[in-house]
Amino acid sequence: MAIPYSLLDLAPISEGFGVKDALNNSKLMAVEAERCGYERVWLAEHHGMRGVASSATSVVLTHIANATSTIKVGAGGIMLPNHAPLVIAEQFGTLAELFPNRIELGLGRAPGTDMATARALRRNLQSDVDSYPEDIQELQHYLGTPQDGQPIVAVPGANTHVPLWLLGSSLYSAQVAAKMGLPYSFASHFAPDALFDALHVYRNMFKPSSQLSASKAMAGVMVVIAETDEEAELLFTSVKQQFMNMRRGLNRPFAKPMPDFDEYCTATDEAMLANVLRYALVGSKETVQNKLAQFVETTGVDEIIVSMPIYDIEARLFSVNAFAEIAS
Repeated sequence: MAIPYSLLDLAPISEGFGVKDALNNSKLMAVEAERCGYERVWLAEHHGMRGVASSATSVVLTHIANATSTIKVGAGGIMLPNHAPLVIAEQFGTLAELFPNRIELGLGRAPGTDMATARALRRNLQSDVDSYPEDIQELQHYLGTPQDGQPIVAVPGANTHVPLWLLGSSLYSAQVAAKMGLPYSFASHFAPDALFDALHVYRNMFKPSSQLSASKAMAGVMVVIAETDEEAELLFTSVKQQFMNMRRGLNRPFAKPMPDFDEYCTATDEAMLANVLRYALVGSKETVQNKLAQFVETTGVDEIIVSMPIYDIEARLFSVNAFAEIAS
């Protein structure tokens, strides 16, 4: 059974290329995703990473929305603890006014960076009180209809009613999404451990809201499709290197595929990669189609969002197109 499918673009800065190249590639990806029938394209907030170009997420979304005409465009996500809710309401309210009925806002709770960079962002690092649910409610307040005498009004922002999603990889995020009656996207593309428990908690605790009458769960997976399984596995060595570099504290651009990867990878690395990338869909169209059907059946998700961690933009665009063919 076909379900809606979307694209999560991490705006990778590939080795040997720059930020401008990465942002142009993101535009090409969004245009292809729209042409192929993807439901939405999201970009994520990360900071200080030499392999990611989407730190100024709302600015990049303007670039993406302007290059497309119908596909939904949003953040997957904005790390709300980094920002005052009013600022996010103004940014996404502006986007909603420029691109009516197309803008979405996915929210996360992690800083999206290391702690030194988090401090440079001037976020509140006090850990004794978790204000995340209150920040979400404040953001909803600013994006909603102003009340008489309301002392602070988001301009732009008010009356835009930008749809919110909550993102996460834990039971906490699933509980918050359920209690607030918001759609929920689980980050199984990089943090798969709590996938089934989080979906269970979300569905069982869900309370209807003005935005959503029934639970709506989406899961993220990595997808690499090529002409053959062997070619796809070679392309997938780029993201494997990325995970290994992160575990070793190395901040590098998105790596080229590595033909002799097995010689570079230790047994410890192999175990880590097998765990964290367990739901990745890698191979030919036929191979990925079978893996996709199994993933959707076992999780029962309502939607799926895919990232394409591929070094070469032409190979990335091939994967975007091929996934649409098997998911439709």
